[in-house]
Amino acid sequence: PHNFAALGKPRLGVLISGGNLDSMLCHYTAAKKPRTDDKYTPGGEMGKRPDHATMVYAQQVKKLWPEMPVVIGGIEASLRRFVHFDYWENKLLPSILESSGADLLIYGMGEKQIVEVADFLAGGASLEDMHYIRGTAYASKEKPALDQDEYVELPSLTEIKNDKVLFAKAYKLQSKEQDPFYGKTVIQKGIKKYIIQNPSTYPLEQEEMDAIYDLDYMRDCHPSYKAYGGIAALEEVQFSIVSCRGCFGSCSFCAIHAHQGRIIQARSHESILREAKIISQLPGFKGYIHDVGGPTANFRHPSCAKQLKVGVCKDRQCLFPSPCPNINADHSDYIALLKKVRALPGIKKVFIRSGIRFDYLLADKNLNFLDELCRFHVSGQLKIAPEHVALPVLDKMGKPGKEVYMRFMRLFDKKNKEIGLPQYLVPYFISSHPGCTLNNAVELAEFLRDIKHHPQQVQDFIPTPGSASTAMYYSGIDPETGKSVFVARNPHDKAMQRALMQYRNPKNRQLVLEALQKANRMDLVGSGPKCLIQTEDKNNKRGFNKPRNGKNDKKPVAKANTRKRK
Repeated sequence: PHNFAALGKPRLGVLISGGNLDSMLCHYTAAKKPRTDDKYTPGGEMGKRPDHATMVYAQQVKKLWPEMPVVIGGIEASLRRFVHFDYWENKLLPSILESSGADLLIYGMGEKQIVEVADFLAGGASLEDMHYIRGTAYASKEKPALDQDEYVELPSLTEIKNDKVLFAKAYKLQSKEQDPFYGKTVIQKGIKKYIIQNPSTYPLEQEEMDAIYDLDYMRDCHPSYKAYGGIAALEEVQFSIVSCRGCFGSCSFCAIHAHQGRIIQARSHESILREAKIISQLPGFKGYIHDVGGPTANFRHPSCAKQLKVGVCKDRQCLFPSPCPNINADHSDYIALLKKVRALPGIKKVFIRSGIRFDYLLADKNLNFLDELCRFHVSGQLKIAPEHVALPVLDKMGKPGKEVYMRFMRLFDKKNKEIGLPQYLVPYFISSHPGCTLNNAVELAEFLRDIKHHPQQVQDFIPTPGSASTAMYYSGIDPETGKSVFVARNPHDKAMQRALMQYRNPKNRQLVLEALQKANRMDLVGSGPKCLIQTEDKNNKRGFNKPRNGKNDKKPVAKANTRKRK
C-alpha cells in the first residue's frame, strides 16, 4: 500500500482502472499459458500488473485509506460487474464490487459519470447520495426501495453455482436492460451483498464527443517509460483517430456493445480534422493516418432514426440474422469525412484498420463505399472478420451466413481488378467457438482450401467476461433460445479444431488426420486436389507434409569442405 501513498492522499477519492485490457486476458493466452510480453507496459515487460489488477489495486487502497471513497472503472470493472465466469481460473467469481471492496463502479466509457461523481464528492455528498448516478453500480446489504416494475433481479451467485443453466438466464436478463432509454435497475445477490446496477447513461451528444476528444492530450507515453523502450500498444494508435463509439453489430463473442452500448455516437468532421492536423505535426509522423474508425469503422450513425428517442430493439438485432428492414445503411457521411482527411496537407494516405462490417457495407444499395475503400484506404491487404462459415456456428456468433462473405469477396476482387490494384482480403476465423463441432471445423478447413487461404495465425475462442459466448461456454446453453449448445472444452479437442485451420502445416499432420478420422471424413485424405492430407506426391516420395519416419529416413550428411583455406 505504501506505493499508493507516494503521491499523497487524494482530496476527493481514488479512481482506479486496470488498463485498456482485462488484466487476465493481458497476461494469459487461450491455452492459459503466460504471455511473453505486455504491450501496455514499458518495454513490454511482464509482471508490472498483478492478475485481477483492478481488484488488487482497490483492496490495497482500502487498506491504506479505509474511509477514502474508491471508485473503479474501465473495461475490467465494467465487464465483471455481475457474477461472472473467469476462464483462466475456471470458476465463477462474484461481482468485482464485492471482491475489491470498492464503493462505486462506473461501467461503460464513464466520462459523464466521472464528472458527476467528482461534483458530488466536491460538494460533500455521502456515498449513499451517489447511488442514483446513471451508468454506475454499487454493493449494498439491502435491496433498494423500488417498485416491482422498476427493476429486474437476476439469479444469485449461490443459485448459479448450483445450476449452470441459471448463468445463461442471468446473462440474458441483464443484457436486455443495458439500453439507456428503457433499461431498468438490475439487482443480483452476491456473497453477502446485493449488487445494484443503475440504468445506463444516455448517449453522448456530438458536441460532448467533440469536447472530450478536443482536450489537450499529450499523445505520447510518459517520458520515464522511454528509457525502457516505450509502450508497444501506443504504436498502433498514436497516428489513429477515433471517429465513433458503440456497435450495433452485437457479435456474441464481443463485449464492446456491453461496454459502449449499441447506439452509435460520432464526432463531427471538424473535430476529426482538427485532430488529423495535430497528428500530422507529431514527431515520427510520416504522412500515414493508420485508422479513422472505432469498434466498427463504417458505423458512423445509429442504425435507425428511432434509437435516439426510444433505444434499440430489445428482441431484434440490427444485422443478424439479416439486416433489419429499417436499417439506415448509408456510408455517405463516412465517405465525405475520409475525403476531407486525406485532402489535408501532409497526409499521404488514410488507412482503415478497425473492423469493417461487410454485411452492413453490402446493405448500402449503391456500394459507393466499396469503391472508395479499395481506391484509397487499403494498404494492399484488407483485414476482415467472417469468423466462420458453418451456419450452426455463425448462428451462435451472431454473424451472417457464408454466402454474404462470398458475395463480398467477389465484389472486392472485381473492384480491385477494375481499378488495377493488387489488393487482397485477409479473413480472420475463430476456432472452438461454442456450437462448433469437429465437422463444422472440417467445413471451415475445406473453405480455406477452396479460397486458397492459409492463415499464419489462428485465434482460439477465449471466453472473456461479459459476452454471450462466454455464457454459452460456461453453461452449455444459448441464452437467447435456452437450448443446449455443443462446447469444445477439452484442450485436445480444441487443438484439433485449431490444427484443421492450418492443415498445411507439417506439425499439424497427425492432429488433422485424427480429426478427420473422428469426423468420419477420411475422403479428405488422399492424393487429389480436394484432399487436406496428401498421401502421395510425385515430387515428395514421403508424401506431402509427411513427417520423417525415424531411423529409416536419415537426414543427409553435409559434405566436408575440402578446399584449402587461403
